[in-house]
Amino acid sequence: MRDTLEHAIELLFNFSFFYPLFMSYLWMAGALFYYFRFERQRKRRIDDPPPLPEYPFVSIIVPCHNEEADVKETIQHLLETRYPHFEIIAVNDGSTDDTGKVLERLAHRDQRVRVVHFPVNQGKAVSLNAAALLARGEYLVCIDGDALLDPHAIAWLMTHFFSGPRVAAVTGNPRVRTRSTLLGRLQTGEFSSIVGLIKRAQRTYGRIFTVSGVVACFRKAALQDVDYWSPDMLTEDVDISWKLQLNHWDVRFEPHALCWILMPETLRGLWRQRLRWATGGMQVLLREGRILRYWRKRRMWPVFVEYLISVFWAYTMLSVFVLWGLGQVLTLPPEIHVATLIPQWTGVVIGTTCLLQIAISLSIDSRYDRGLWRQYYWMIWYPLAYWTLNVFTTVVAVPRALLRQPGSRARWRSPDRGVR
Repeated sequence: MRDTLEHAIELLFNFSFFYPLFMSYLWMAGALFYYFRFERQRKRRIDDPPPLPEYPFVSIIVPCHNEEADVKETIQHLLETRYPHFEIIAVNDGSTDDTGKVLERLAHRDQRVRVVHFPVNQGKAVSLNAAALLARGEYLVCIDGDALLDPHAIAWLMTHFFSGPRVAAVTGNPRVRTRSTLLGRLQTGEFSSIVGLIKRAQRTYGRIFTVSGVVACFRKAALQDVDYWSPDMLTEDVDISWKLQLNHWDVRFEPHALCWILMPETLRGLWRQRLRWATGGMQVLLREGRILRYWRKRRMWPVFVEYLISVFWAYTMLSVFVLWGLGQVLTLPPEIHVATLIPQWTGVVIGTTCLLQIAISLSIDSRYDRGLWRQYYWMIWYPLAYWTLNVFTTVVAVPRALLRQPGSRARWRSPDRGVR
């Protein structure tokens, strides 16, 4: 019995080390394949998207809640888009500031802008659903009320819809523009080394876990097929991505479709954001667990299993932290004693792999975002800071998702916009 326990503990410790190492090389391999197969061949500049066979009417949806400080700049950037046929539908979802007045002034100046007002906060999913039903276009570009869309992004997004009738959504390439603090710089590197790299790899391996909630384009017919966004899901982007792909629609990634976004630069704001992401991911995991019983949904199995394993890894890492803490006050058996949390040779291997992953991702994304390499120096702190954060947000998110009342509305909370 003692030997079995020792063997199980050894396996858990090995898993905590080898899992992130294995996934890092898996992501790097998939992203490099995607780059050489798709991106390298298209040597066009950001401002030179390929011509489309036609330019169908596009409706740009901007859900807003307390965006008085940013939404004017967002709408003005959208009005400067180089795509020829579009409208803008801005949804003022129960804002308590002057967001509604700002939007009305913008609509009065330009007839391409329409405004929908909700007197009470209904949540982002309801805002998107309402705007989708009012939209005149068969293609919907959804963008957050504090983001700046590149003028050529819509043309790049639309290229995918002409390659196949089952393309339901195309996610853009968000770039962080709050870079004045260490957290901002780390997130700049993260969106390349983690977000962008993983999306490329997931496209290589078959399915994307989620579109970027801040910028994505949808085929309206596909949204109608899956009954649009779910009002009770905390992360509507993860929800709609899974609903579409489980109904055999295709979701793609377009790195040329840039969107400049604001991210938290305080620990409190970052914690709230990542906890919401983790809880929303767990909601989807719990709701879609039945897919493992259906062979027709097998292409989503790897995404589901990988996320499930990542949750297990978070709890494994928590056990390591707990054992180390207990070892400071108690005498533990040698087989479960954690002498130190300071990285030894395993930490050196993981840190080196992380820096390699970041270097590869920055090399790929530097063609879209100048100055990325200036953030490389700061990324040495990423494994320590963000892996610890992700462990604890995942650990907290699991019971939150399990205890969340089914059908309860997911409403807005004003996020940290960073230091500008």
